[in-house]
Amino acid sequence: MGDSLEQVLELWEEIKLFSRELSYFLFHRLRLSFFKFEAGKKVFAAALYKRRGKLASKFVHTGMAALAGIGVFIAPIVANEFPGRNIDPWSVSSAPSVLASATEEDATETIVSDRIREKIIEYTVAAGDTISSIAQKFNVSEDTIRWQNKLDKKGTIKVGQKLEILPVTGVSHKVQKGDTVYSIAKKYDASPQAIVDFPYNTFINDETFALAVGQIVIVPDGVMPAEIPTAPAERMRQITPDAGTVVASGNFVWPASGSITQRFAWYHKGVDIANKSAPDVLAADAGKVIVAGWPDNYGYGNRVMIDHGNGYVTLYAHLSLIYVKVGQTVARGAAIGKMGSTGRSTGTHLHFEVIKSGTHLNPLSVLK
Repeated sequence: MGDSLEQVLELWEEIKLFSRELSYFLFHRLRLSFFKFEAGKKVFAAALYKRRGKLASKFVHTGMAALAGIGVFIAPIVANEFPGRNIDPWSVSSAPSVLASATEEDATETIVSDRIREKIIEYTVAAGDTISSIAQKFNVSEDTIRWQNKLDKKGTIKVGQKLEILPVTGVSHKVQKGDTVYSIAKKYDASPQAIVDFPYNTFINDETFALAVGQIVIVPDGVMPAEIPTAPAERMRQITPDAGTVVASGNFVWPASGSITQRFAWYHKGVDIANKSAPDVLAADAGKVIVAGWPDNYGYGNRVMIDHGNGYVTLYAHLSLIYVKVGQTVARGAAIGKMGSTGRSTGTHLHFEVIKSGTHLNPLSVLK
């Protein structure tokens, strides 16, 4: 009996010893793994920080792809939650509009996506194509195609030839050492703000707009040095009427005087009016101030938004000073602020938008 008890106690001591040693082993292995993880995390975070501008577009595209994938799975479920509307959104067919190139063969057709293009694409010349028809197909200028593909002024092309097509009218530029947004804009007689505003141009520093050597930058409305555009009238800098002059519509006045340096586009929902003297900005029409300040500390910078009470809202951005406050009513032509360069801006200018019932309009269509 005594021997059995002694054996049990010895076994118990061995079990406790084994448990202590196992706990000690596991603790040190987990601790070592934790330190390795922390070290790896710091290296990974430092790499991301150094390349935050270069990787921004990749993260955005990956995120958008993930959201789209989630949408594919949950859309039918969401649709079933609405009584009387049990329609599978993915079963509804649509007939997208396409553009066909002119060809000598009836069976030949080139399909062009109506999706907004973010980068340079390659196009194969088909029978019957001309520089003019290709430019019209992709909604860019003929000069844009000639300059990008180093074609002569006659624009001679042949079937099967590969052409690079820019996403917008202008030029592309491969960044060299020492290049800046300002030097590139000056080289191609363009607006530095237009380069910054093009949504698919990325920067290694989004505050100083620094560029990486070797990256391709799209310069909207840029002109190749020593080249004369085939449509020079479109390149003329429009000078706005004196601020406060009533336009033909009788509804709006020009909000500021200066040069129009950037026009309305799908990625630029207003017009930019630049003036180094930084004049006062005027209310385009009478209304009530609904925004006055810099609510997001970025983007438009100091801004004023006016609700005109008839479905129209106007926005005035990048102001250096604001003269009005929310809730205040203003008369047409009243000074509401001072032109500046706050927010995402490359120089003193006014970014002006006209919105009707939630839809952005080309301001020049109501200011002419």
